[in-house]
Amino acid sequence: MTKQVRLGIIGLGAQGGMYAKFIADGMVPNMTIGAIADIDPAKATVAAETYPDVAYYDDYVAMLESGDVDAIITCVPHYLHPEMGIAALSRDIHALVEKPAGVYTEQVRDLNAYAASKPELSFGIMFNQRNNPLYKRLKEIVDGGEIGDILRTNWIITTWWRPQGYYDQSEWRATWGGEGGGVLVNQAPHQLDLWQWICGVPESVYAKVAYGFRRDIAVEDEVTAVVDYGNGATGVFITATHDLAGTDRFEILGDAGKIVVENSRTATVTRLKKPERELSADMTMDDVLALFTGKLDAAELYEQETIEFDSAWGAQHAGVLENFAANILDGTPLLAPGSDGINGVRLANAIHLSSWTGREVPLDFDEAEYLDELNARIRAEGKFDEREPSAA
Repeated sequence: MTKQVRLGIIGLGAQGGMYAKFIADGMVPNMTIGAIADIDPAKATVAAETYPDVAYYDDYVAMLESGDVDAIITCVPHYLHPEMGIAALSRDIHALVEKPAGVYTEQVRDLNAYAASKPELSFGIMFNQRNNPLYKRLKEIVDGGEIGDILRTNWIITTWWRPQGYYDQSEWRATWGGEGGGVLVNQAPHQLDLWQWICGVPESVYAKVAYGFRRDIAVEDEVTAVVDYGNGATGVFITATHDLAGTDRFEILGDAGKIVVENSRTATVTRLKKPERELSADMTMDDVLALFTGKLDAAELYEQETIEFDSAWGAQHAGVLENFAANILDGTPLLAPGSDGINGVRLANAIHLSSWTGREVPLDFDEAEYLDELNARIRAEGKFDEREPSAA
């Protein structure tokens, strides 16, 4: 490797520490740790012991202006991602933001607009599940029309069990003012992204959401959302943090086939011999009788394929880092362009707004209304400052 991108890691917590280790262990060959920034004095000791040759800053702006980094990644609370991304880009430093891209669409829209004004810089988001070979293959199948037009989607993802102690570990966790929400902004952003990345962006959503349903928190720990794709197709998204056994099942029904994913590991792809309506129209009463008596040969109707990939722990994240560095170095297309980050935030906002107002909400909802509702909840908490609307 003749050239490496010097990455500045903002926040040396669980995520930032993991990325630093990946780079130090050589899992990202085109990247090196340029510097680390964190406001927690305890992290200075950790950095000095673990990465003694890496510059450390207690102010991320000082790091941006040091000349030590070519790019940054934001491993900080969600609200800070947009402002830190803009701060980096404004200094001609490439930016990779963690998920979610922000908490409300107005701030993410500002980030996207600023990034668009700097097309010479790389702007990505850490949607590592887009680097999961299983989901990459499923997107190819859907995009290639192998299961036809989508009729229905549903994802039950409740493998996020979190005990009360998890929420009690810090003052900002599971608050409106500190975190901006619960399971939708913390645990489920990857699934919200994949759902839209593979199946398309819906037109509207109606949601029933429980806040502090099974945990002593102000934000959501139980979500059921129904989306409308605008062409008769619908989808359902269910997530929670109180299901100890947990379920992860993703289904995509098309008019020429179906995909069923279990535990984000194994997919069964059914491809119909003809579109479903043609099969229905061609079926005689003798065929119907054979169907009802279990004598109809399924092989005459469809074929099935099972897809399963091994994905080594850390490979997906490291792959996004490597791809981001490659985009900087030679223009390799990004796996997850930063501008895509607004899609998941917008859907999460729409789900919240629907539950708060009791109505179906379009995906082009009134952003000012959402922020007013969010700020009302921040005021009720009395712990954090209200959030400002877009400066644009």
